Amino acid sequence: MLGHFFGWGFIVQVLAIAHWAKRGRDRFWIWIIIFGGVVGALAYFLIEGLPDWDDMKRSMRGPSRRRRIETLRAMIHDNPSAGNYEELGALLVEERKWRDAREAFDRAIAQRTDLLDTFYWRGVAAFELGDDKAAIADLEKVAKVHPKYDYSRVQCFLARALARSVRTQEAMAAFERLIEISTSSESIVTAAEFFAANGREAQARELVDTILARRATMPAYQKRRDRTWISLAKKLDRKLAA
Repeated sequence: MLGHFFGWGFIVQVLAIAHWAKRGRDRFWIWIIIFGGVVGALAYFLIEGLPDWDDMKRSMRGPSRRRRIETLRAMIHDNPSAGNYEELGALLVEERKWRDAREAFDRAIAQRTDLLDTFYWRGVAAFELGDDKAAIADLEKVAKVHPKYDYSRVQCFLARALARSVRTQEAMAAFERLIEISTSSESIVTAAEFFAANGREAQARELVDTILARRATMPAYQKRRDRTWISLAKKLDRKLAA
């Protein structure tokens, strides 16, 4: 029994080392895993691996999600209800199939117009497809009713769509509202980029400093979640310094 346990312990160590190598965690973890044995490997997974569990679950759900998409496509032939189209659109968003998702939301909205979520995700799909005019129409509709929808991402997408449409004054007002209601890294960095590009370098610098100062006290899982925005903040910091 003891030998069986240590056999599994070795497998856990190998998995921990593989995860460490793939994710590029702090170097001290490799020594904890090697010399700490199964206890060290379990400690690594508890502190560094557990926050990745959501990503792992999403990737494991991929095949079942795609099967559900095919099932819904077949069901829609017999029952083209708004609910079926809404569910199909939501699954297609997870697959990042923006064109198909937008079409599904179009068909759902043609039947009922009382769900903000449908307008929001149709607006996001339009934004991802580069159709800023359509994105602005949907996102404005949602933001007027619920400006903090999806943790204020509706306001972030709206501001970015206005900026890409060269509606600079409206975008400026939208970004100002965004940083009033949201403290997320995504919101702050996108606002800083816009301000820096439009003659407000001092405000951009202040926002970048906020993100970089916050990074020092961020837990590891949050650093991983926000790594894209932290990287952009660092680049903008260098650009502003130059």
